[in-house]
Amino acid sequence: MASLKDLRGRINSVKSTRKITSAMKMVAASKLRRAQAAAEAARPYAERMSAMLSRLAGNVAGTPGAPRLLVGTGKDQIHLVIAMTADRGLAGAFNSGVGRQARTLVRRLLSEGKTVKILAVGRKGRDYLKREFASNMGEDLAMGGRKTIEFSEARDVADRVFAMFERGEFDVATVVYNQFKSVIAQIPTEMQIIPLPPPKAAADEGARAVYEFEPDEETILLRLLPQNLAIQIYRAMLESNAGFYGAQMTSMDNATRNAGDMINRLTQNYNRTRQANITRELIEIISGAEAL
Repeated sequence: MASLKDLRGRINSVKSTRKITSAMKMVAASKLRRAQAAAEAARPYAERMSAMLSRLAGNVAGTPGAPRLLVGTGKDQIHLVIAMTADRGLAGAFNSGVGRQARTLVRRLLSEGKTVKILAVGRKGRDYLKREFASNMGEDLAMGGRKTIEFSEARDVADRVFAMFERGEFDVATVVYNQFKSVIAQIPTEMQIIPLPPPKAAADEGARAVYEFEPDEETILLRLLPQNLAIQIYRAMLESNAGFYGAQMTSMDNATRNAGDMINRLTQNYNRTRQANITRELIEIISGAEAL
């Protein structure tokens, strides 16, 4: 049985931990509001642009001279998987959820005989995937030390992906990230960004729309396609950022509650031990008095 001194030490230690988890919960909650607002504000523009370019890709598919960034290389052999996680932990299953989703995708592609390259955005994704796919790992990008996600950061990632595509290093690129649904729900999602996926069945009617370009198709697409690549990556980064703070807030709230429950149990154990010690001492005193 633990001594009273040991129990007091445990209680004080858990109380200190509870203060830390409670503070982290409050910090995550304050950052979540801004991150959630940014993610929700970016969705309509990113979704509309992706849908428009997907319909355009359906129209120009098979057309000689169609932009490769729009319709792809015509091959499906080399895949780039962009795993987007956080640099930090203490967020429940947030990072491991993306890691498992990316791992499942990589395993499936490898079983189909594809060549897979992995670009990790965030140290946790790199550490998770490196254990099994060290030979497939490329350079990783750390996102630590940033209070907010800026579009320039997404542009840097997009420029690297675009440069790899221009050098012919892959045929298909897919981003794996956590889509923010609510504070307690972040959904691991796969989003193909190169080439653009065909339009959904519900949009078949608009898939055959006729587009008129001004000044000309080549000039517009030359600027619009790299911009869309950066926007889709930016959206994924914002969704991931909001999901991280939501997961961290929930995780720290659970940790704070668990610490409170542990303190109650330790306090009860402390009181019982103290009462048993007092009872034993009284019995010893009474026994000694009777012996006299």
